[in-house]
Amino acid sequence: MSVVEQYARAHIVTDEEDPGSVPVMLRYDPDSDPWSVRIDLPVPGPHEWTFSRALLERGLRAPAESGAVRVWPCGRVQAVVEFHTDHGVEVVQFESKALARFLLRTYTAEPVVRS
Repeated sequence: MSVVEQYARAHIVTDEEDPGSVPVMLRYDPDSDPWSVRIDLPVPGPHEWTFSRALLERGLRAPAESGAVRVWPCGRVQAVVEFHTDHGVEVVQFESKALARFLLRTYTAEPVVRS
């Protein structure tokens, strides 16, 4: 297995009307960058964030941050990922199990060996 892709349902936290649950793509490519994961957000417009896999793992247990990304547990079953830009903040709430399942899959992925 090389690239790991997993859809997860998430809630975009906003001051405006709640868009409800949206599909978010979680992606890990050990051939491209074995230390990072990517989250593709569909609203409000496509946004792609790449950050440390270790940050995501730490943030599921306790508040963690690196640069423009913050991750923390929210209650017993949810986690929040917060992305900061010059234009504002995007806050996304996930089920912790979905993120943990994704991380587990990334640890079993292996780079493709090219001869």
